[in-house]
Amino acid sequence: MVRSNQTSMVTEFFFSGFPKFEDGNLLFFIPLFIIYIFIIIGNLIVFFAVRMDTHMHNPMYNFISIFSFLEIWYTTATIPKMLCNLVSKKRTISIMGCLLQMYFFHSLGNSEGILLTTMAIDRYVAICNPLRYPTIMTPRLCTQLSIGSCIFGFLVLLPEIAWISTLPFCGPNQIHQIFCDFEPVLRLACTDTSMILIEDVIHAIAIIFSVLIISLSYIRIITMILRIPSAEGRQKAFSTCASHLGVFLMFYGSVSLMYLRFSATFPPILDTIIALMFAVLAPFFNPIIYSLRNKDMKIAIKKLLCLQKVFYASAS
Repeated sequence: MVRSNQTSMVTEFFFSGFPKFEDGNLLFFIPLFIIYIFIIIGNLIVFFAVRMDTHMHNPMYNFISIFSFLEIWYTTATIPKMLCNLVSKKRTISIMGCLLQMYFFHSLGNSEGILLTTMAIDRYVAICNPLRYPTIMTPRLCTQLSIGSCIFGFLVLLPEIAWISTLPFCGPNQIHQIFCDFEPVLRLACTDTSMILIEDVIHAIAIIFSVLIISLSYIRIITMILRIPSAEGRQKAFSTCASHLGVFLMFYGSVSLMYLRFSATFPPILDTIIALMFAVLAPFFNPIIYSLRNKDMKIAIKKLLCLQKVFYASAS
C-alpha cells in the first residue's frame, strides 16, 4: 500500500516482485518449499558427514562443512519470508525487518564469498606447494580462517546498515524485488540517492577483488595440474578442485549479474530471475556439486546414512 500523504513516514515496505496472479501462487510456493527443504537437508548432510568422519578432518573439508552451515542460514534469511509472501495478500515487511533481512542475507553472503576465496587459496597451496601444505594450513590456522571469515563478513556490513537505518522513508513503499536488497530499498529513501552509485562501486570492488584472487588461484592450479605426467594424477588433482570451481562459478556468476551492472536496468521479471539464481538456485546446487563430484564426500555421506539406519534400528 502506497501512502497518500507523502510527508508521513513509511513503517513497512511492500514487495512487488512476486507473480501478479493470485491463483497461481501455489505453483510457485510448492517448488520453492521443496527446494528450501532440500537445501536444509542437503547442507546438513554435508555438514555432519564431514564432522562425523575423522578421515575428513582436514582444511579442505572443514571449509566445505562451514560453507554448508552458512548456506543453511543464508537461504533462511530470505526464503521463509518469500514463502509467506506467496500465500499472503499483504506481502509486507517492517523497516526493521527489512534491515535485518538485508544485514543477515548479505553478511552471510559476504562470509561465504570470503570462505570461497580461502578455499581457493587452500587448494592453491595444496597443489602448488604440497610439501609445505601441512605446515602452512595447520588446524589452528584453518580454525582462525573459518572464524575470521564469518566475523569479518558480519562486521563489514554494520556501518552500511547503520547508515541506511538513519534514512527517512516517506514516499512510495513498493520494493520491486522478492526480498529486501540495497538498491531497491535506497531508491525509496526521501533523500539524495546519489549514494546508490557509491554503494554500487564499493560492492563491485569487493566482488571483483574476490573474483580476481580466486581466478588467479585456479589458473595457477590448472597450470600445475596440466604439468602432472600421469593421467591418473591429473584426474585425481582436478577432482579435488572441480567442486570448488563449480560452486565458485555458480556463486559469483549470479552475484555478478546482480551487482555488477551499475545504472543498467533490467525488466522486472529478469530481476526476479537473477535474484532467484543467487538466493535460491545456487544454494540448491551446492550440496549436489559437493556430493556428486567428490568420491570421499560420497563415502562419508553413505557412512552417515548407515549410522542413522543403525541408530533408528536400535531405537526401535
